[in-house]
Amino acid sequence: MADLGYFQQGESIDYTPASAVTAGQVIVLDTLVTVAAVPIAANKLGAVQTRGVVFMPCATGATGAQGSAIRYYATSGIAHASTGVYAGRLAAARAAADTTVKVLLNVGT
Repeated sequence: MADLGYFQQGESIDYTPASAVTAGQVIVLDTLVTVAAVPIAANKLGAVQTRGVVFMPCATGATGAQGSAIRYYATSGIAHASTGVYAGRLAAARAAADTTVKVLLNVGT
């Protein structure tokens, strides 16, 4: 019988993509938002980040306070305040002209 104790820290997890991913690409695994820190070839084992502060693209026009909830809308590939899978909290305030936001991944609900 295998030990069922500690396995890994969890800041990153193993991931094998069906198609190649680029560094910085956001990958949604069911309801877990992750980011590839380095490129991963198709059908090759790699790792994706589950924690930390990452940049995500966003549409201009909206604002958000530091610490407010942010979601990732996979259909459009942008961070959004109310549409998509919960991604975490804004690590810095979002201005209306911003095209990216800093997201503290998978923190809070």
